[in-house]
Amino acid sequence: MLWELLRRHVRPYRSLLAVVAVLQVISTLATLYLPTVNAAIIDDGVARGDLHRIVELGAVMLAVTGLQAVCAVGAVYFGSRASMGVGRDLRSAVFHHVTGFSAEDTARFGAPSLLTRTTNDVQQIQLLVQLTCTMLITAPIMSIGGILMAVHQDAGLSWLLLISVPLLALANYWIVSHLLPIFRRLQRQIDAINRVMREQLTGLRVVRAFAREPFERNRFAEANEALAGTALEAGRWQALMLPVTTLVINVSSVALIWFGGLRIDAGQMQVGSLIAFLSYFMQILVAVLMATFILVIIPRASVCAERITEVLVTQPAIVTSPDALSPTTIAGEIRFENVTFSYLGADRPVLEDVSLIARPGTTTAVVGSTGSGKSTLTSLICRLYDVTAGSVSIDGVDVRDLDIERLWAAIGMVPQRGYLFSGTVADNLRYGKSDATDAEMWAALRVAAADGFIAAHPEGLATRVAQGGMNFSGGQRQRLAIARAVIRRPVIYLFDDAFSALDVHTDAHVRENLRDVSADATVVIVSQRVSTVATADQIVVVDDGRVVGAGTHDDLLTRCAAYREFADSQSVKAGEP
Repeated sequence: MLWELLRRHVRPYRSLLAVVAVLQVISTLATLYLPTVNAAIIDDGVARGDLHRIVELGAVMLAVTGLQAVCAVGAVYFGSRASMGVGRDLRSAVFHHVTGFSAEDTARFGAPSLLTRTTNDVQQIQLLVQLTCTMLITAPIMSIGGILMAVHQDAGLSWLLLISVPLLALANYWIVSHLLPIFRRLQRQIDAINRVMREQLTGLRVVRAFAREPFERNRFAEANEALAGTALEAGRWQALMLPVTTLVINVSSVALIWFGGLRIDAGQMQVGSLIAFLSYFMQILVAVLMATFILVIIPRASVCAERITEVLVTQPAIVTSPDALSPTTIAGEIRFENVTFSYLGADRPVLEDVSLIARPGTTTAVVGSTGSGKSTLTSLICRLYDVTAGSVSIDGVDVRDLDIERLWAAIGMVPQRGYLFSGTVADNLRYGKSDATDAEMWAALRVAAADGFIAAHPEGLATRVAQGGMNFSGGQRQRLAIARAVIRRPVIYLFDDAFSALDVHTDAHVRENLRDVSADATVVIVSQRVSTVATADQIVVVDDGRVVGAGTHDDLLTRCAAYREFADSQSVKAGEP
């Protein structure tokens, strides 16, 4: 899975990686050649007192060193560019794929996990590519070349290589084999700490309101300690590598000098050859160590690749079918026919056998107790979810047969939580209409009764909006969200409890303004407030996922017990909307 992911995303950088490979080969060959030159200086220059030979070979060594340095710097530069490019492309691929997920797909992974996969997991793949560019090419060349050059210097000491290299490789493999499950657990715990942190920041007011700071501190401490414990466990296994490698290298070096000294005494080897052999021996062990570093990264990168691939191979549950219709005009008639919907893994349907019609030029209100399925009903209209049974159609065409972009372009939706994006008020309004003029934006703000508090700011439309709109009150955020939906003048308005944070006077004022701009549109309002829905052309009462009544306010007060109880709870009687 890791190699398939790399193969697909590294392909655009093959030319850069080819340059890196060439530079690394030249740099490694130059590094392998230096001990031979050094041995020649000792044996042919120092031992014989030949100053001219020393200077001549010294110049060669400087030239080779310069070439090795230039190639090494170039390899790191181009390798970094390639790895950064792979990371950028991979993040982009994950982001664009996730933006096509349905609400159900997003909920299955969870926002914290998707954030971790897009950031931390991609960074591990990026690090692997970078180390591969600098180490994976160097290690085999240096290892094989070092063995050949060492044997060329003195074949009599080669038996030490047959002991040291496999011993070092097996010791490091044993360590790496224990790291894979630890890294898999580590990535899950990063998800967990992101989730806890996100919940605490999002629900900061709730935490303070209920004085739950000690509980939340303990919850974060548990997630933090679990992550730290796993990281320490991985660190302890990784820490073993250095002493094991150092022990093998040092013991091997002592053995090499010991047996090499014996060969020099016996006249079977020169001092320069022993020094060169020792240098090659060290290069071989360093190459094994570099390969080990790659092996340390690979287990974690493999886990991250699995997690990233899991996202990329997930097909969005809601997509535009190949033969989808894209009508030039949409009138906006919404029809539910025997609609049943169940959330994934739920024991029972949220909506069951729901049938209703919302026509253009009318306002349809949906009321019911909490958890009765009202918000789900609006989500089915704009295909945040698809029905389990039955059909939802617009102008007689099943929404599943409509081009999803065309469908969304016809809908202006305002959720209960009027989420705003960081930037300016103008930036947020242009989410509704990208080419909106200042006049259009002010007109939309007037409809939403938001022009007053925006005009009060010296910056006006350029007023800064904090992340999530937290520098505005709940009612102000809802009104800005209404303006964002109004500015596009859609043919279908969906207000999912979008007036809940408004006082009764402002609620009535906004609805009066909306009545003018949405005269020809289909308006669907979900609300818990009777005064908001009482003037609707049609009120649909939903109870426990079923439609138990439909009609005008006065009709329902007379013949629908569920609506009568709902109205009585707010002290509203017939003729008193």
